[in-house]
Amino acid sequence: MKSNRSKLSRRQFLKSSSRTALVGRTFLSAIATTALSTSRIFGANNRINLGIIGFGLIGRIHTRNFLAQPDVQIAAIAETHRPRLDAAADLIGGSITRYQDFRRLLDNKSIDAVVIATPDHWHCLMTMMACAAGKDVYCEKPLTLFVKEGRWMIDCAKRHKRIVQVGTQQRSGPHFQKAKELLQQKALGQLVSVQMHYFRNVLPGFGSPPDSAPPPDLDYDLWLGPAPLRPYNPNRSIYHFRWFWDYSGGQMTNLGQHSLDIVHWFTNTPGPKSIYSTGGRHLLKDNCEVPDTQDVILDYGNFIVNVQWREAAAGGREGLGMGGLVFQGTHATMPISRLGYEIIPDPKIHPTNTVAAILGGHPIGGPQPLDEPKDQLWTKPDSDKSGNALQAYQLHARNFLDSIKSRQQPNSDLESGHQIATACHLSNISLRTGRKLTWDAQKEEIQNDPEASAMLTRSYRDPWDKELAAIRSTL
Repeated sequence: MKSNRSKLSRRQFLKSSSRTALVGRTFLSAIATTALSTSRIFGANNRINLGIIGFGLIGRIHTRNFLAQPDVQIAAIAETHRPRLDAAADLIGGSITRYQDFRRLLDNKSIDAVVIATPDHWHCLMTMMACAAGKDVYCEKPLTLFVKEGRWMIDCAKRHKRIVQVGTQQRSGPHFQKAKELLQQKALGQLVSVQMHYFRNVLPGFGSPPDSAPPPDLDYDLWLGPAPLRPYNPNRSIYHFRWFWDYSGGQMTNLGQHSLDIVHWFTNTPGPKSIYSTGGRHLLKDNCEVPDTQDVILDYGNFIVNVQWREAAAGGREGLGMGGLVFQGTHATMPISRLGYEIIPDPKIHPTNTVAAILGGHPIGGPQPLDEPKDQLWTKPDSDKSGNALQAYQLHARNFLDSIKSRQQPNSDLESGHQIATACHLSNISLRTGRKLTWDAQKEEIQNDPEASAMLTRSYRDPWDKELAAIRSTL
């Protein structure tokens, strides 16, 4: 569909990207000013006109959740795969406007906000383009593909005064909020460590299909966007993109952003001090790239985070489910997941009695048992099994809409999303370099490792590099 944008269109601006930065600033400021004035005057009945970009597994969930909100009208959908575009239109119904090119959706001045549920490699640039076009943004996690993108997004959202919600919906879950209060009230004592894992078995892997021509109903060039130009392969595109470094970071950035988000949120930390990761794609036999086995140790100074991802061993570990983790303190342990949490107190035993009973006790001269009350605990047990994963999605969507109207920061703001994605990316950089990294969270720099530091950024493919440069020139 053709845009009715005025003469100062973004496409014309890009064609003349050699113009001075002053011209770019004037152009993008005009867009932002116009959008600011219109986005505060929502449609009939105070409705927010929403556009959906990407209708995959998570995009469909978001679409359903926003459809259920009484003050939202989903007015447009953008999707590079035409059958999914049609499926979205069928779900939404009404006079939904369809775009195969998301830029036409951003050109639509009636759209107040967008949901970006694309592959990871599109998150940064789409968010920046949406902010520059005056749209508020709900961006699915992981927030970025590489570290430097996060700061670009923050600067862009601030410049254009946009609300950006990151799709880490646990922050809107009531039992997660309650668990955060308990941890900060020292219900676990002093935090010692956090463990997170996700074990599953997808042997023998996803196969090695040959490269081929892309399906005629997929705009593969637009799907690739800023990523490197590669021959089409079924494993590189719809859904399976997550197994390739060009588009994602495997489970470390997928589930890792969810779990580390809870750690950062509960502890108010800006990031780890050091990171070491090991592993690789050892067991799955296919043409994919990211690890099927990965262990990470992140040192936050006062506590340690241990991460395990397994794609070829289910592990027989039940209970936590996807995104689950365990907080371990000096007084108690707290497993927590999307289903709920439990505080399991440590027994309060005199240190001498702890060691005196080893292997039946010590001979004379060794530690001997002391009298003390039985069944003492360091704290009280507690549990909450009210977790509801679908409700958390809905509450997170509601928080985004309320933030649009109030202009207050949402539950999952850009700054925190950037810090957590950074920890995930640093874990993968450590894996790929084979070295422990030392991180300065304030300066956002890897210390004394030029090779690893070079991996904090990547190049965008033409013409998307020019799109990025045009926006960044105004920041």
